[in-house]
Amino acid sequence: MCRRPASPSESDNGSVDTSETYIQILTSGGRKIPVHANILASVSTVLESLIDRPRKHGGSEKSIPIVGVPCDAVVAFIGFIYSGRCSEEDMEKYGIHLLAISHVYLVPQLKSQCTKALIQRLTVENVVDVLQLARLCDAPDLYLKCMKLVSNRFNAVEETEGWKFLQDHDPFFELEILQFIDETESRRKRSRRHRREQSLYFELSEAMDCLEHICTEGCISVGPYDMDPKKKAPCNKFSTCQGLQLSIQHFANCKKRVNGGCVRCKRMWQLFKLHASICELPDSTCRVPLCRRFKMRGGKEMKNKKDEERWELLVKKVVVARATSSLLLPKRKRVEEEPIATTCGEANDNHNHVIRKLVCN
Repeated sequence: MCRRPASPSESDNGSVDTSETYIQILTSGGRKIPVHANILASVSTVLESLIDRPRKHGGSEKSIPIVGVPCDAVVAFIGFIYSGRCSEEDMEKYGIHLLAISHVYLVPQLKSQCTKALIQRLTVENVVDVLQLARLCDAPDLYLKCMKLVSNRFNAVEETEGWKFLQDHDPFFELEILQFIDETESRRKRSRRHRREQSLYFELSEAMDCLEHICTEGCISVGPYDMDPKKKAPCNKFSTCQGLQLSIQHFANCKKRVNGGCVRCKRMWQLFKLHASICELPDSTCRVPLCRRFKMRGGKEMKNKKDEERWELLVKKVVVARATSSLLLPKRKRVEEEPIATTCGEANDNHNHVIRKLVCN
């Protein structure tokens, strides 16, 4: 049995003129609900056209059927027409039905409220049903939220009755959902790969800063021949800087070197080469070892065109990362940042992690 809807005089709009023309709303249960014609016309152009439509048969009473939904959902719809809102109880019980009614009769305010309410009430159990309705009712926000929930909880959604029904009765929509999940996963993989690449370029940018710092100013145990680095305090990039110092010391004393197959020397060689590729100082000014030599050689040591292109791309990415990091870190913070000390072992591991990621061997 339907509950009795609030009459116009009982609604929030107490100033409604009860002498105006009434329209009878017919529900699925055979209930007739009188509603002011001008109120209906003011909230929906569809209802307005139905009211103005000539009657096929004689008679003084006009009626508009709203069927296919529970009678109480129609009552809640009429209540919204007069008051401009729906109760939480109505949204809980009839949110899906109200969304359908608001879409059919073009009541955007109610449709917006229903969309927000259904988003808040999405569960694994009801998401497939709500998704189908969102698709039919052209509710993009609700549709996207449903799709994301299905994508994130697909294993659980796959076990629901709604999904099984969808598989049996709408395979094309099932394919659409599976394609969305596949595209979402592809975007996530690209995003993760992009973050890893950006992290690499920022690490290499920091390594370039530390290399210039060590070779120009000196730091702790390594520095220019005409300076005493032991008087220097740890810098604010101590973990990377200390690892570079250990690698430079190894590079200076190693008997194998690159030609002899020393992997650690080869990585250090690549860092010197990377510095030369981004260095803009005159040869006489730059104090980083091998800088002038690499600038003169250019890319002649590359084995093939593909390796040269990969190296040029790496250089561009590091240059961009260097410029970005200088913009993100305020000058005052760079000056005031406290030195951070780590153990030599940790510093060496961090440095090897950076140089191990060089793409050209």
